[in-house]
Amino acid sequence: MRALRPSLQNSSHSLLRVRLQNCWSLAWPTSASAILCCLSYFLWGCARLPRNSDSLVVMIPKLVGIPYFNSARDGAAAALHELGLRLEWTGPTAADAGLQVDILASTLARNPGVIAVSCNDPNSVVPILRRAHRYHIPVITWDSDSQPEVREWFVSQVEDETLGRHVMDVLAAEMGKKGKFAIITGALTAANLNSWMHWMKIQQHEHYPEMELVSVMPGNDDQQIAFVEAQQLLQAYPDLRGFIGNSSAAPPAIARAVEQAGLSGHIAISGLSTPNLMRQYLKKGTVKTIILWDPKKLGRLTAEVAGMVLHHQTPYDEMNVPGVGPVRVFGDRRVIVMGPPLDFTAGNVDEFNF
Repeated sequence: MRALRPSLQNSSHSLLRVRLQNCWSLAWPTSASAILCCLSYFLWGCARLPRNSDSLVVMIPKLVGIPYFNSARDGAAAALHELGLRLEWTGPTAADAGLQVDILASTLARNPGVIAVSCNDPNSVVPILRRAHRYHIPVITWDSDSQPEVREWFVSQVEDETLGRHVMDVLAAEMGKKGKFAIITGALTAANLNSWMHWMKIQQHEHYPEMELVSVMPGNDDQQIAFVEAQQLLQAYPDLRGFIGNSSAAPPAIARAVEQAGLSGHIAISGLSTPNLMRQYLKKGTVKTIILWDPKKLGRLTAEVAGMVLHHQTPYDEMNVPGVGPVRVFGDRRVIVMGPPLDFTAGNVDEFNF
């Protein structure tokens, strides 16, 4: 794949020569306008050329600045340093699919060695990732997938079915297997979140018929938005007995809303978040169990896969990844799964720091 890169450079050079000739022929002898014209075309052409980028891995999360993705960034940075590769970490400041596509478009101009993206929307990224393929820039997805045809590998934190069913089991146990519950998720377009919810709903229908899902609301990976949503749900459904927070920002926001409403111990809370965000609520008993994985390990695994792609290596099942351990590889789907989810409780939360 990397051997095809010169075709992009050669085509850019050819187009640049034609544009310069056209510019020169329009204004001869030399004039200030001709010089400016030629300079602009020169800069345009150079922007598309590779600049010592074969060792550059660009990782793009759903959004920057939240603890979950900060931890993934730290894991990736450590792994890439060990591999002798460079990391550029960039992304939108909100979980917005359009903003992420803009980031991807600007990334293509850098012509990096690999792009690794956690997709806010599996469909909106398809055109820009197809363009990356035309430029011979390898793309892997991590944390949240795109459509499979536009990426080489998807690095998944867990099996979607295992996680979704487990989250529902935890909530059902705390609700006594009956009553109304609501879900506050991240972005409604996020493929991973929607897949997890799909399996939560299946588990509820198959095993907990006396439970009722009354609402699914988007928190957009923003604690304040999720907090307001939780408050409104508590007011709209006075008989609500449980919540699932389906992104790392949602459970601490839900717990805060439940505490402020004076309902600690009366509302069950399950879902996905980091130990650091949930520590105080676990220790106070507002939340009994929260579920996740180690995002730092997910970052490390993503970086290792990026390195393998750069070196034309193929991941294989049960390969032992430094700092991560053995992982599952499903070659037919081109999916790599890090491992089972972790349960955090008041008894073990201090063993973890992320």
